[in-house]
Amino acid sequence: MDKSELLELKKTACKVRSWTVEGVFNAKSGHPGGSLSAADIITYLYFREMKVDPKDPKNPDRDRFVLSKGHCCPALYAALALKGFFSTDEIKVLRHIGAMLQGHPDMKNTPGVDMSSGSLGQGISAACGMALAGKLSSKDYRVFAMLGDGECEEGQVWEAAMFASHYKLDNLTVFVDYNGLQIDGTVEDVAGLSAIDEKFSSFGFEVITIDGHDFDQIEAAVNKAKQTKDKPTVIIAKTVKGKGVSFMENKVGWHGKAPNADEYKIAMDELSAQLKALEA
Repeated sequence: MDKSELLELKKTACKVRSWTVEGVFNAKSGHPGGSLSAADIITYLYFREMKVDPKDPKNPDRDRFVLSKGHCCPALYAALALKGFFSTDEIKVLRHIGAMLQGHPDMKNTPGVDMSSGSLGQGISAACGMALAGKLSSKDYRVFAMLGDGECEEGQVWEAAMFASHYKLDNLTVFVDYNGLQIDGTVEDVAGLSAIDEKFSSFGFEVITIDGHDFDQIEAAVNKAKQTKDKPTVIIAKTVKGKGVSFMENKVGWHGKAPNADEYKIAMDELSAQLKALEA
């Protein structure tokens, strides 16, 4: 991509992070850390890669995205709103009773959400089904799924991995948002995912490891996945939990809590300064 395209992606990602913080603050609950670590990948998919149309969200030929780590939906909601699927005003009532946007993605009530998720491990299975359906129907859409690193402790993830490999789902690309932290501490201390690249390789995946905050690396990995035939691809994206907000970065405590008024102001001021620097 050229410099102007890269700059636009960086600015959009900054806006996604701002609306993520806005939503979690107004909800007084939620999961900011993993939402912020995933923001760049979600931004790239919705604003650079995926064939989606806010005016026709159920188009059968659209690309699909499944946020398997559904608790990090604030970033997905922010991207969908900025893309035009619904008003950003909806983000300000995130998790409120009767509101459209709830604490986990709801495909029945939220335009642009392709799969309800939140029970960890299940989203990737749904993505496999979508990918197989595309092949059986001779459709050329692609399916993208995002797993959390802690989520990869779920056995169902590896059942789905076997399925994807067995059916040669080369239209499936899985991202692992590898920020190294989960609700109870570091991933390695809780269960351990060392050699996750070798694990996925042994399950028959094409494996690519990248910096999940580098748009050029994200693009190169996605392009390689599109060129890979007869097997699925996993992109292990090394990220920083809480990316973009200084006091949240690499802090396990920000896995699942909302900022107070003072913290909210600091976070929004930091993100605003980052956006202004990009626009200068």
